[in-house]
Parts: sequence; structure tokens; C-alpha cells
Amino acid sequence: MSPPLSTTGEALTARPAGPDLTAQRVIPLRHPGRWIATVVVLVVLAQVVHGMVTNPFYQWDRFAYWFTRPAVLEGLVVTIEVTALSAVLSLIGGIVLALMRQSASPVLQAVSWGYIWLFRSVPLIVVLLFLYNFSALYKALGIGVPFGPTFLTFGVTSLATTLVIAVAGLTLNESAYAAEVVRSGLLSVDQGQHEAAAALGLPRGYQFRRIVLPQALRTIVPSYVNLLINLVKASSLVFYVSLLDLFGSVQSLGSTYSGDIVPLLLVATAWYVVLTSVISVVQYYVERRYARGAVRSLPPTPLQRLRRAIGAAR
Repeated sequence: MSPPLSTTGEALTARPAGPDLTAQRVIPLRHPGRWIATVVVLVVLAQVVHGMVTNPFYQWDRFAYWFTRPAVLEGLVVTIEVTALSAVLSLIGGIVLALMRQSASPVLQAVSWGYIWLFRSVPLIVVLLFLYNFSALYKALGIGVPFGPTFLTFGVTSLATTLVIAVAGLTLNESAYAAEVVRSGLLSVDQGQHEAAAALGLPRGYQFRRIVLPQALRTIVPSYVNLLINLVKASSLVFYVSLLDLFGSVQSLGSTYSGDIVPLLLVATAWYVVLTSVISVVQYYVERRYARGAVRSLPPTPLQRLRRAIGAAR
């Protein structure tokens, strides 16, 4: 005979006796390997810092003396000027080459491919030295009708200053790499975006400026900033075309003050680190800006993270 309904309901709702799991404390998973690796890394870093501070060979007093000397700062200004001009011109050249590479014209495609192939194959120092001796090949250049009369002639020596040679060499070299960066960014845009813009009847120029390029910049910016950082360091080669940039100034001072070679090299290293760090900070905020619409929420900035950490500590 079946039990009463009330008894059956109690039997269905009854729970077996046992410990209350909600009252138990959750024990986090231990990571002993992580702690060991952290301790080892901290010990090694402490040894490196201690060795650099206590080793008299680094001559930190001379480092502080040379760090803001006018000769060093003048070279730093030249480095910034050469890098800024080359970065802008190489980006423009890279965009033009990337558009030529994607053109329907086989001639434009071949010229763009040949340019990229050539300047990615030739070392930068060779390009700079070739331009430095360009006046030996061509004494003068002219403007006129192709294969016809020349209307204006000017000497190469008066035009090709050391600054022009440095900027031209860096621009020619970096444009080849920038072209591939821009092309990869353009190819990353979904084909449906192009088709939707074409279906709306938007002009090709408007499609590129307002639809394709903003999306492509999400891919272009990180890669191009890597090129820009490499450009800052590659600018040290302009010393070989007689332009006293940061590295050239340090080299010149080191030949005069032979006892300060190490602190002078440390000065150059510190300034290059400062320049690349500033570029990295700018990169972070540019990437954060173009990430709008691509992520649900923007990642917090370092200042916001610091404020959260301080608030959590309180």
C-alpha cells in the first residue's frame, strides 16, 4: 500500500544528512612553481642592479655629467628630426606602394613589387652610402620634358645635404616595409565591408577614408609602431654619412674623451630607451582609440589601474 501524500512529499523533499558545503572555506589552488620562478627572477634582477650600481667601471657620475650636455642634446634633436621626417614620408610612401600593389594595373603592381623586393634586400647602410656618393654618378639633375629639353638644372652637391641624404635613405628603406604593413592592414578588412560600401554607391575615395582605413588601422598601428621603433635605432647609421645625430655625437665625444666611452654609451642607450618608451606610450593610446567598437569595453589605462590598486589597498 502506498504511503500518504504528505509522507511522500516529505520523502521527496528530504535531503541526506551531511556537512553544509556553503559554510566551508574555498582553498585557492597553490602554484609553488610560480613563486619559485618569481623569487629566482627577483634575485637575478637584484644582482644585476647591485652589480651596475657598485661597479666603478660604469662611472655613473660621468653619466650624469654627460646626460644633458649641449653636444648630446644637439645630437638628440637631430635624431628626433630625422626620425620624424622619415616616419611621415615612409608612411606616405608605404600607403602609395600598398595601393599600387593592389591596383588592377599590372605595371603598377610590378613596380611596387620590385621596389619592395629591392629595398628589403639591400642593407640600410648600403643605401645611405650609395646616396652619400650619388653626386659622383650624377653631377646635376634637371626638370624638363622626358627625353627632351631641360628647363631647370640644379647641382646635386648643393641639394644633397647630410640631412637630406639621411632622411632620403631612411625613407627609401622604411617605405618598403611600411608598404607591406599597410597592405596587410588593408587585407584584414572583411570583404563584406567593401561590398556593402559599394552597394551604397559610396565613392571609392570615401570608402577608403571613412570605412576601410579606420578598420585597417587596428592592424596597421601595432606593426607600424614596431617599424617606427626600429627607425629610431636605425637612425644611428646616419653617422656614417657625416651627420652627427645622438650616436654620432656620442662617438665623437668618445674619441675625444677616451676615458668616458662607457658612460657616453650609457647616455646614448638611456636616450634611445626614452625615445622608444614615449613611442610605446603613444602607441598604447592610439590602439585604445581605434579599439572602440571592436571590443565590448576598453581596457583600463595604467593610471586607472593604479587608482584601482590604491583603492583596493585601502
